[in-house]
Amino acid sequence: MQFKLPELGEGVYEGEAVRWLVQAGDTVKPGQTVIEVLTDKATMEVPVPFGGVIDKLLVDAGDKLEIGQPILEYHDKS
Repeated sequence: MQFKLPELGEGVYEGEAVRWLVQAGDTVKPGQTVIEVLTDKATMEVPVPFGGVIDKLLVDAGDKLEIGQPILEYHDKS
């Protein structure tokens, strides 16, 4: 499954990936921050709404991101 970059705030449509806080193979819990994204207003922490295992990171630090863009792939832990 893919996790897409959620809305980061009113009027924010894009950002820059600053750094990942997880790697492929990591298990995450709902609410865990996985990436920091720099917008024109601030550096935002992006949490995930799911629990599971990260399969693949789809963007690198320094990449420009748009809201709704897939940023990682994951699967349920079960």
